[in-house]
Amino acid sequence: SGSGKTSIHRIHIDEGHIEYHATGEVPGSLLNQFSMDEQGEYFRVATTAWNASTFGAQQINNVYVLDQKLDIYGRLENLAPGEQIYSARFMGNRCYLVTFEVIDPLFVIDLASPGNPRVLGELKIPGYSGYLHPFDENHLIGIGMLDSTVKIALFDVTDTGNPEEIST
Repeated sequence: SGSGKTSIHRIHIDEGHIEYHATGEVPGSLLNQFSMDEQGEYFRVATTAWNASTFGAQQINNVYVLDQKLDIYGRLENLAPGEQIYSARFMGNRCYLVTFEVIDPLFVIDLASPGNPRVLGELKIPGYSGYLHPFDENHLIGIGMLDSTVKIALFDVTDTGNPEEIST
């Protein structure tokens, strides 16, 4: 929306009956459908927002965990200042984000404690991944660009504090 926030609505559909349940709001905007996810009682979103300061506006990236009333229950803010989210993927209790300016950081984010999301590790490599796809529990495929060439990378996130690009 024009206010720099995204509105989220929760409805319940049961046997043809639609019932409105809640509305909420988070700072920033979502890149695409992969920037949001529902697990158990929580709705998780990754956003890019503009942070205005005395030195000018700067892009920042955030992960929010919302409860059933769509109130913010947990937050991880100010990731990769000056960059924007190029891809996001939620898998179980983890979120993987790729932001981009010049170097491509892959963030591994722990969501096991919904009220306290935290960065477990990050990997900085040239180029960017515009799409992340789960291969299995410990590997991601990233598809993106490097110097105007298509780049496909395989990431090993077995050691969440030290993700690795194991093949390109």
